[in-house]
Amino acid sequence: MVILQPLTAPRGIVVFGSGAGGRPERYRDLLDGFAGAGFTVIAPPGERFDPRSVTTEQLQARVSVMKTALSDYGHEHLPVVAAGHSVGGWAALSLAGAQPWTRDGQPIEVATEDRVSRLILFAPTLGWFQAPSALARVRTPMFVHAGTADVMTPAPSAELLRAAPVPLNVRVHENVGHYDFMTELPPSMQPTPGLDHAAFLRELVGNSASDLKDLEVPE
Repeated sequence: MVILQPLTAPRGIVVFGSGAGGRPERYRDLLDGFAGAGFTVIAPPGERFDPRSVTTEQLQARVSVMKTALSDYGHEHLPVVAAGHSVGGWAALSLAGAQPWTRDGQPIEVATEDRVSRLILFAPTLGWFQAPSALARVRTPMFVHAGTADVMTPAPSAELLRAAPVPLNVRVHENVGHYDFMTELPPSMQPTPGLDHAAFLRELVGNSASDLKDLEVPE
């Protein structure tokens, strides 16, 4: 579990879901950025799996571990932001009330959290939310970051989220691939050719702080 605290009294809590590798420490730029914006960051680890063969139980566990981490931390008076990359974005969206479905048309039971008041999703996996009304119960604004070089969760797939009855802000980053949102890419992988990875991460951290700037904070 990665837990980061801001230097001053927290404005809220960001609970972060990692991609299929399940290692939150690979996202240190994003996590440090959330803490720098004044938020407590809770990023639970997850079981590593292959997205092509992931089971329903493995998916459910990704959502449950985020809800459990929030419950264990407490501080119920603070607003909660659910964030995540790839399947971690899927888990964050599910936690906020979206209803995922299996490929054979069966609903997947997932934990939800009424405290979620904002979603920040990085190259989210969205194929499980194509059924009618899958996004009808989402009640929080969504901020989505996508990359033009992403062949796993292509930027146009974010348009599916417009079915949700909430404000949606999609920011598309040029020449950014699926794994470029991570500080430490998976073994044997390199940043997208031609991308200044460090500069992109600095820009992304600034964008993410902007996504949080008008979040209501209790007195």
